[in-house]
Amino acid sequence: MCRKTAFLRPVLAHIAVIISQMRHDINIKNTPSRTPITAVLLAIMVLASNVAMAQIEGQYTQFMFNRLTYNPAYAGSSGAINVFGFYRNQWMGLQLDAAVSGEESGSTPTEYMAAIDLPVSWLHGGIGVLLAGEEIGYRKNNLINLDYAFRIVWGPGTLAAAIEADLLSATFDKSLLHGYDDYTGDPSNPVSAAGDPLLNGDKTSASLFDLATGLYYQVPGLFYAGFSVKNLLASHSEDLAYKNARNFYFMGGYDYTFPYNPAIKIKPSALVKTSDFAAWQADVACLVDYRNLFWAGASYRVTDAVALLVGANVEVPEVGQFQVGAAYDLVTSRLGTYKPGRSFGSIELYLKFSFKVIVPKKPPSSYGNTRYLR
Repeated sequence: MCRKTAFLRPVLAHIAVIISQMRHDINIKNTPSRTPITAVLLAIMVLASNVAMAQIEGQYTQFMFNRLTYNPAYAGSSGAINVFGFYRNQWMGLQLDAAVSGEESGSTPTEYMAAIDLPVSWLHGGIGVLLAGEEIGYRKNNLINLDYAFRIVWGPGTLAAAIEADLLSATFDKSLLHGYDDYTGDPSNPVSAAGDPLLNGDKTSASLFDLATGLYYQVPGLFYAGFSVKNLLASHSEDLAYKNARNFYFMGGYDYTFPYNPAIKIKPSALVKTSDFAAWQADVACLVDYRNLFWAGASYRVTDAVALLVGANVEVPEVGQFQVGAAYDLVTSRLGTYKPGRSFGSIELYLKFSFKVIVPKKPPSSYGNTRYLR
């Protein structure tokens, strides 16, 4: 048996234990009519785990305010210095019991990130730095991105091309896993003594270097569009039996101002993500903005969730602008149906501070008098 297969077996077995206990706790009987429900739950859990392993960029409902995560060519495009961060707690309330009494249970995905981007005139573009982390059960990932975008004026807007260097640090805690042969099938005593030699209780860590690139075009105050590719090198780790999947992102947005009431703007936006064109996900959203002071809207993630979004801008004279936003996802998949043990939603918080540094012009180095010819 290859090492990759041996590593994935206990992962899937651990998920099977969780599903088995969910069935037991919410009294799902093992009848022909109920069996497809269990299969769907298992498929969703496995798919979610695979997507999370394939991309640390994560899943953000407020993607229209987090474009740097998905496209490095966004760096410096606002013309200001931006410092911002996100926190996301996904599938809150999903019941994940410990496979063995006294041990830790699994955890739902928790994501957090912090970033800064700014224009740099002598580089003819902008730079950005992003730090991100993710925790889910036995796995923890940390990522740092370094971005450079070269920008030119093109037509009514600006076009940017970018390169990004990524460093991913991944840790698998095998003490939280149980092998396939350890699973008894009995919900009251689901796991016997560990017998898989790969699950020795150690933590396995590795670092992966990769590259990304992107294009980003915008007409300020009107629309933006971008395309990017992450994990160009498709780096892999033998120790973790893990390989980065190439991820492709398409994003765009438009600002529509009511001609008879310019205080109100409608801002639709969309984000499409695909991993090696084998699996894909799409988000569409629409916000209503009033005088650039506050906004509210809704979004839909295909086959996953609908969400409500709210936010506000606070201008501080001679300091800068603070922007705060929040989103609440109502899960539409089987993980979020209104039954005991299922998720009651996901929450996401966003904070941003923008400011400009104005360098005063140097005074003239010489003095001219009109009475004398020069």
